[in-house]
Amino acid sequence: MDDTKGGANHTSVEIVEAMGEWFVRVVGNGEELTRSFDLESVAIAFAEGQRIRLGLKDFKRI
Repeated sequence: MDDTKGGANHTSVEIVEAMGEWFVRVVGNGEELTRSFDLESVAIAFAEGQRIRLGLKDFKRI
């Protein structure tokens, strides 16, 4: 979930399922990273780790 709305300080972690794959999008420190996973549980674990690293309250499921 976003800690700010837009701008250079925009930070978020999002998870989405598409065509049998799970994608985690991480935005922070002015960079964007998207990783894909075959298993939902692994994607959630990665998203949760990124959420903690970035100091966010939660991540967004799209």
